[in-house]
Amino acid sequence: MDMTISRRATSLSRTFVATAMGACLVAGCGALPGGPGGSGGTITVMTFAPEGTKATNMPGMTGMAKAYERWVNSTGGINGHKLRVLTCNEKNTPTGAADCARKAVAEKAVAVVGSYSQHGRAFMAPLEAEGIPFIGGYGVSSEEFQSPLSYPVNGGQPVLIAGAGHQLSRACAQVALVRPDTLAGDTLPVLLNAGLRANKMADAADIRAAEDSADFGPQAREALAHTTGTGTGTGTGTGKEKEKEKGCVTAVLGERTETFFDAFRRTEAQRKKPQISSVLGSVSQSLVDRTGGKESPFEGAYVTSWHPVGSDPLWTPMRNVVAEHAFGDDNVDPDDSGAQTTWIAYTVLSEIVKRFKDDESITARLVKRALNESQPVKTGGLTPDLSWRYQDMRAVAGFPRIVNGQVTFQIVQAGRLVAQPGEPPLDMTPTLVQAPRTA
Repeated sequence: MDMTISRRATSLSRTFVATAMGACLVAGCGALPGGPGGSGGTITVMTFAPEGTKATNMPGMTGMAKAYERWVNSTGGINGHKLRVLTCNEKNTPTGAADCARKAVAEKAVAVVGSYSQHGRAFMAPLEAEGIPFIGGYGVSSEEFQSPLSYPVNGGQPVLIAGAGHQLSRACAQVALVRPDTLAGDTLPVLLNAGLRANKMADAADIRAAEDSADFGPQAREALAHTTGTGTGTGTGTGKEKEKEKGCVTAVLGERTETFFDAFRRTEAQRKKPQISSVLGSVSQSLVDRTGGKESPFEGAYVTSWHPVGSDPLWTPMRNVVAEHAFGDDNVDPDDSGAQTTWIAYTVLSEIVKRFKDDESITARLVKRALNESQPVKTGGLTPDLSWRYQDMRAVAGFPRIVNGQVTFQIVQAGRLVAQPGEPPLDMTPTLVQAPRTA
């Protein structure tokens, strides 16, 4: 009799456990004791970026995210938590951006990290509805600097373009800007002019181009028309006076920047050459290498960046991870600004997770609260210490979430992007505070 009762009890116990496990598989109860991910379980995050499109592509961002996942898990995870990185092709469309955000929600991601999209409205709404923080976006959409769920690690395009205005004002008599004819592109003239006006320069000529255009001949001719006729003085000036006789052309067209400057080079071949410039992301070390190195048409170009130059020893940890864990993925270039931004964003995530207890279950809302309340986060010197507490926000109209307005000034010399002599990093926040509202 006792044995019968014992068998029935054992059978009931097994049924109960099986039922409970099945319910967990359906509803998602988190990691079971002894399951993968260590005592703290698995942390799921997402990185999305456009790939294979006719406009800007950023495959290095998702590639860097997967390399970081392999590296951090090979060292025991983050504070005992296994990292699971989902990637998604944003496709450079609002629908694609929204689909990636909804996938992050469905997979119970605790954050979206180090991603690129110009369609902020499409991806931020689903994330906000579920309280999922957006850490370290590339900074091409205004929502990244407005949403309370966004935690930018740099000043995005606003500080780059304002910084370009500052850089060009030191060398140019007149400036022409070639930019995409898009909603995001519409903010660029305002920001560039803010940098120019801060240095008592006239506004730039605003030249629009289709984002996926293959023929920039008309824009090249228009830019040349706006910047020739300068530099026709006697040539008797010296130093800065002589330097400022130049006309300058800056193009911010993502991957199409190379196509534009190729058309521009052919247009101005027989005339006095204006100074050319761009921002990191539109011009990169890999682009200079691919177009001839020392003989590249970008030789001498001015480039504004958020980050130290790629040869800086501060990037050594990232370079080691790429070498050991990218497994020959040609998309992951340590000199690429997208990969660099993703590295910094994952550094922030890691530093935040380390502030939780080893066995604490990490959720999106806990990550958000930690980001809102934590002391400043260090990024190994790649940025100023970052903090998104209320008192750290800046009074920048349209971009209140900017907490890092720093830019660096670079120039292409002997085929390498190097720091521009005499131009230390500069915080562009004061310039942006004075700029007209753009969003």
